[in-house]
Amino acid sequence: MQELWSRGGFLQGSAAPGQRSRIETEVIRLQDLLRGRRFQEALAGAQALLDEVPENRDVLYTVAVAQRYLGRVPAALATLQRLETLHPGYSRLFQERGHCLVAADNPGAATAAYLQAVHINSALPASWKALEVLLRAAGQLEDARNAAAHVSKLASLPVAVVTATSLFADGEVFEAERIIREFLQTHGDHIEGMRLLALIGMKLDVLDDADFLLESVLVFAPDYHLARYDHVRVLLQRHRHTQALEESRKLIAHDPQNRNYRAVHATVHVALGDHTEALRLYRELLVETPEAADVHLSVAHVLKTIGQQQEAIRSYREAARIRPSYGDAYWSLANLKTYRFGDDEIAAMRVEEARAGAEIVDRYHLCFALGKAFEDRADYATSFHFYDQGNSLKKREIRYRPELIERNAALQAALFTRPFLAARRGFGSERADPIFIVGLPRSGSTLIEQILASHSLVEGTMELADIPRLVQRLHGRDQGEATPRYPAAIVDLTSERLRELGEKYLTDTQVYRTSKPFFIDKMPNNFRHLGLIYLMLPNAKIIDARRQAMACCFSNFKQLFASGQEFTYSLEDIARYYRSYVELMAHWDAVLPGKILRVDHESVVEDLEGNVRRLLEFCGLPFEPQCLEFHATQRSVRTASSEQVRRPIFREGLDQWRRYEPWLSPLREALGEHAHA
Repeated sequence: MQELWSRGGFLQGSAAPGQRSRIETEVIRLQDLLRGRRFQEALAGAQALLDEVPENRDVLYTVAVAQRYLGRVPAALATLQRLETLHPGYSRLFQERGHCLVAADNPGAATAAYLQAVHINSALPASWKALEVLLRAAGQLEDARNAAAHVSKLASLPVAVVTATSLFADGEVFEAERIIREFLQTHGDHIEGMRLLALIGMKLDVLDDADFLLESVLVFAPDYHLARYDHVRVLLQRHRHTQALEESRKLIAHDPQNRNYRAVHATVHVALGDHTEALRLYRELLVETPEAADVHLSVAHVLKTIGQQQEAIRSYREAARIRPSYGDAYWSLANLKTYRFGDDEIAAMRVEEARAGAEIVDRYHLCFALGKAFEDRADYATSFHFYDQGNSLKKREIRYRPELIERNAALQAALFTRPFLAARRGFGSERADPIFIVGLPRSGSTLIEQILASHSLVEGTMELADIPRLVQRLHGRDQGEATPRYPAAIVDLTSERLRELGEKYLTDTQVYRTSKPFFIDKMPNNFRHLGLIYLMLPNAKIIDARRQAMACCFSNFKQLFASGQEFTYSLEDIARYYRSYVELMAHWDAVLPGKILRVDHESVVEDLEGNVRRLLEFCGLPFEPQCLEFHATQRSVRTASSEQVRRPIFREGLDQWRRYEPWLSPLREALGEHAHA
């Protein structure tokens, strides 16, 4: 694994942290003053720095520490209260509060503060040591022994691992990665170091490396159940659901009462479409802990997927009642598309979104929910403000680079020429089971899926990740920017290898199917890989779900996706992605004539029966009238359009974007000639 530690980091090739700023350099100087016990100088310098950066976490923390050492405990506690308001997830503020409360001879409150610190960050030796003393003095001997065990465990670990773990827990991901990579250069098989690097990979969405690392940990330590739990979570994110089920069963067999194991096991059943079992498992957890907001949310998601909207609404509301700042609960209500917020709910959301110290993840969920709430009230200026703010907040978390998508599209077009494809005619598996629906999200693809899944011969599945996962394997670990391996690696794939890949795709997706001869794969981003799909499965059907550019792009701007679709969080990025999509689809149409059916959403709305007959004819399916009554079909639907496709077709959504025209000039300009397409 030496090559993995030697790589430039998970952010190789992207915007990595630069040189230290002047503020960061000054904070380091002040911390050196604290270590040198020059507390008055450290306090004066930190207070002066606060005039420039009044909300800076590290400066406020330095002020509080200096105040405590100078005996100004009430002032230190006041500084820590301000710090908590601004940075409520910072573990060291609670540790410092514990130190202050010990100095103020308040052991009960100190114990609570230290417990809060280690709940956020288990790699705080000073907190565990203090807890051991306080708990023993309070007669809580079992808890004191547990604290002592943590002290011992941390003492047994290399300093680098403890330091990096603590940094990671407090959100300093890049520094944690740097330290742990450097450590693993010389301690490449250290179990805790490997697991920590995997957790960092999960945080940064580098799931292939996280998967590889955790598999390696479990080879060295098959009884390391916490690493197995982490591995199940990675497998879920990578849509490797069958393997996730195998691993989660091992966890349940080891400890059938563990709540985390049971919750992730339920999530695996959701991913596999076994909603009955998932609901049973979640509801068992709720009986034990009825105030668990996250479990109420999970229950609601399942109920929404299977079409039990009113029950889902009750569960979403319960999650928000238990945790008023729970942005995901409010956004999930908004994401039903048919739900309307009351005045009290809107007021509560606005208070939570504006609250100092609100978590960014809650803030952007609340912003998207408020955008929908004010859209429903025809207050489009306020609605756009919240949509725009939600997108800006979300974009801070992601590392989307449009040039990589555009480069890949250019490489696809350069490789997949008519002569290249003609030379490979007859390659791949002959089976015609899959119907691929591609395009952009929010393009009407769920409606097409629901129409086809209403047919007696067609299985509706979900947005399957099998093609993206295959592409990732073809890329390999070294996805260098200068000479990417994909799609160039396709040149070396023989007829036999392409047939094997096609058959493997069919085998791997069987878990989502029943006995119906055809099934739908509705992963929209597969439009980027239609050349590979054709070579693997030349008889598969491909449908291009298309929607008018301004309508489609703005609908994506309004949508907060559970994962992926990182191009949707700025108007410019959306426009660039749409242009790349349209241009690549024009290429596929030219080199694969007759293989792709384009279905315009507006046309489906205007002439449902004509388009249903056209779809079925293209797929080689006899006409069935229930395809016209698609909204009556009972099946699980996981996309944002789940409630809309359970209603008869409606026109009112076609031109909704026009209500926001005063704010969409940047989108129109970025789309250029495609704006009217």
